[in-house]
Amino acid sequence: MTAVKKYELLLDQSIKVYGKKLFRIRALISFGSALVGELGGYIEKEENLARVYGDAWVSGDARVSGDARVYGNAQVSGDAWVSGDARVSGD
Repeated sequence: MTAVKKYELLLDQSIKVYGKKLFRIRALISFGSALVGELGGYIEKEENLARVYGDAWVSGDARVSGDARVYGNAQVSGDAWVSGDARVSGD
């Protein structure tokens, strides 16, 4: 069975934060609290948010950058910023 990607980076919807380019994400499938087609928050790169496993999601105007990772069933939302070497996981 092939793993299905949960989201995509929207290259035409980006913001600059402290010199880093962050991209809005869009759900490719429904999972956890995200519905297919739903716009999420902003991430710098795919390594910032689990791509296949778990229900981790970044929503609203939340931002994840640097070497930070969001995985498991974690939710980053609102105006939250996660950066550096931070790890957000669990439920």
